[in-house]
Amino acid sequence: MILRFTALMLILYALGFLLFGVSLAAPAPADTAKVDALIAITGGTGRIEHAVDVLKVGGGKRLLIAGADPSVTKADIVRRLNGSSKLVDCCVDLGSESVDTRSNAEEARRWLTKRGFKSARLITSDWHMRRAAYEFDRQFDETTTIIPDAVRSDPNFMTLFTEYNKYILRRMAVWLDI
Repeated sequence: MILRFTALMLILYALGFLLFGVSLAAPAPADTAKVDALIAITGGTGRIEHAVDVLKVGGGKRLLIAGADPSVTKADIVRRLNGSSKLVDCCVDLGSESVDTRSNAEEARRWLTKRGFKSARLITSDWHMRRAAYEFDRQFDETTTIIPDAVRSDPNFMTLFTEYNKYILRRMAVWLDI
């Protein structure tokens, strides 16, 4: 009986991983409504660049780069983007309070509340979006609209495997209230 149960759990785990790997989040459609704010979570290629591109075309009023290292400055961001200093100076905030996806969502909630924003576009990698969206959904009620905007990537097996396990463990921790 224990062997059958263990086999069933392993099969469910493997099927869940397969589904996770083939159903990565997609970028927001081109006709996505304008939002108050953009939130880019650090840690993946192309996230900040995509967020600044959306900001440039008026997709939001301000951008929070959540999870930035405390030593990073706006000048560093301008250098990374090869220009755009006026845009970065006026409309980009560096959030250095968060250290993981859960604290990214908490930091973003405080930032949005402080500014009175009611809608945001969440920008992160396609493989990270499911867990990020879960954490953001836990932080915000129905009065705040969060639109996911995944940056396409080409994750390797270990990236997907690690992220799947983080997602499953986080869901279990919330379910078990630990």
